[in-house]
Amino acid sequence: MTTTLLLIPTAFERDALFGAEGVPDTMRVELAGLGPVAAAARAAQCIAESRPSRVVLAGLAGTFDPERLAIGSVTEFAEVAIDGIGAGEGESAVGLDALGFPQWEDDRGRVVDRLPLDAIDASGVLLTVSAASADVAHAALRRRRVPDASAEDMEGFGVALACRLADVPLRIVRGIGNRVGDRDTSGWAIEPALAAVRERLEEFREDPTGGTV
Repeated sequence: MTTTLLLIPTAFERDALFGAEGVPDTMRVELAGLGPVAAAARAAQCIAESRPSRVVLAGLAGTFDPERLAIGSVTEFAEVAIDGIGAGEGESAVGLDALGFPQWEDDRGRVVDRLPLDAIDASGVLLTVSAASADVAHAALRRRRVPDASAEDMEGFGVALACRLADVPLRIVRGIGNRVGDRDTSGWAIEPALAAVRERLEEFREDPTGGTV
């Protein structure tokens, strides 16, 4: 039984995080793929194969507010939400909650558009989308729909739903590489963000039992 399953969206992020050092033997590291659909399917597959005691999703994300969540920093989240499932798009978009439908329902309750995470001393909401915000106006529209979102990614909710169905705890560790909606890569900080993720993941390397970190 694998104690920790570490999922990373892309080979670029994986290689930047581990490089020549290789993958630590205290965890199983797998690619999750890009986007919520690939990440959900891949997470479910890896959980079924390795039966981990916990899952960690690590990689890059964008910040909605650089003053509160700085570019180049690393953070975890207390909750993950998803935008874009429901009816319509843009200003006319209506979420599942307003439509009265859940994404999933079982004896543990309804899953609509939010799921809690297993992070310790974490706050904030990670917003998962199918396509990254195209510009500042697009980012502002999403923030109006989810006012408490602090960062944007493309995999978090998909992995969280797979973990919820498998009853496995999930932590999400994201390095903040850019401002949401900023497509000008000259202002991004990919290397510092991934370096911060690498440092945070040392906690998991030092705690192979999956206990308290």
